[in-house]
Amino acid sequence: MNATFATHPGEALVLARIAPGVRERAAAVRLMVFDVDGVLTDGSLYYGENGEVFKRFHSLDGHGLRLLMEGGVKVALVTGRSGPIVARRAAELGIADVQQGVRDKGAALAELAQRHAVQLTETGFMGDDVIDLSAMSRAGFAASVPNAPGYVAQAAHWVATQPGGSGAVRECCDLLLAARGRLGGFLTGPGLLDRGVIQ
Repeated sequence: MNATFATHPGEALVLARIAPGVRERAAAVRLMVFDVDGVLTDGSLYYGENGEVFKRFHSLDGHGLRLLMEGGVKVALVTGRSGPIVARRAAELGIADVQQGVRDKGAALAELAQRHAVQLTETGFMGDDVIDLSAMSRAGFAASVPNAPGYVAQAAHWVATQPGGSGAVRECCDLLLAARGRLGGFLTGPGLLDRGVIQ
């Protein structure tokens, strides 16, 4: 896979400000793992009067995850919190690998890599807090969000320009697809939306 150039103008736009080394790391990713709170959401937790918790997800992120899986990259969610909302969102998007209540995310990443027969250099992890650092340090491609603490963002190979829960995951998915030369096909052919896929 040649990660040094793009064959579609949309891919060129996505990769324009990405350093060659980061492109190469992104192009190698076969398994991408995402944290949930602060990455797929903005990190806010809304409590109802009966104790129920609400989270807000972004449709752009959902569509990006579907595109990423359609583009041949395996996707998993690993989160330190537990609850039915994450499982429901993952099911809507067709993500089968969901681990909740995880404290050692580095070990979870290694286990997922082994199960999917990929090297750690072929994994990616996107996180935003201290608990994510063990996975980010082991992944071949570590990503974060601009609203993460500075010491977490510094541990990443790439930081999104959009905040967590507001398109950061979509930005990451677009980068991974563009680095693999797969984004252009979605921009010129019929997309998942045309097939009624849930975002």
